[in-house]
Amino acid sequence: MNIAIPLFEGFTALDAVGPYEVLSRLPGATVSFVATEPGPKRADTGRLALLADHALGELPRPDVVVVPGGPDLSAPMNDEPLLAWLRAADQATTWTASVCTGALLLGAARLLTGRRATTHWLAIEQLAGFGAVPVAERVVVDGKLITAAGVSAGIDMALTLSARIAGDQVAQAIQLGIQYDPQPPFDAGSPEKAPPAAVEWLRTGRRSVLMSQTEMSG
Repeated sequence: MNIAIPLFEGFTALDAVGPYEVLSRLPGATVSFVATEPGPKRADTGRLALLADHALGELPRPDVVVVPGGPDLSAPMNDEPLLAWLRAADQATTWTASVCTGALLLGAARLLTGRRATTHWLAIEQLAGFGAVPVAERVVVDGKLITAAGVSAGIDMALTLSARIAGDQVAQAIQLGIQYDPQPPFDAGSPEKAPPAAVEWLRTGRRSVLMSQTEMSG
């Protein structure tokens, strides 16, 4: 089973690495990082880079695609070779998945029309602009499309996907192997639970980026 995770400059590291850590433990799975041009791609922090070993054309028909997101998608949302690859790959995949704002890239590739989907809470209102039905849940499954909310939700998505592929026991063993037993120090993981000041700080800090993405989707 071939699993492809496309990378681009400015992706969010955990969007890609979280699912990689889970899915690479599936029996018989090969997980590859791919990109329009092979080579290192820097995450949005600017310090960490992951290596895309393959060009998109080298893996034209993966069994599973997992699309990470990032805070500024202006470049990948206008990368027609990437969007064309997503459209073509989706025709053959068993599962097409996204993490965080990776759902917006699926939308830009015209793969969300009429589908239930989720993304980061700061961007969820943008899904409707791509013809999707926004759902404020951590993981949403619609047919072979599986989308995750922001960043850390990619681990939940990957475990859900692992169970669909290999069964609950395998997924549970993977979860135990990575000791995924979240016990966060704060109950602030959603805008409904977080202090209003934290919500406003994030809304203000990301507003310019989200506005630019909204203009592109329109």
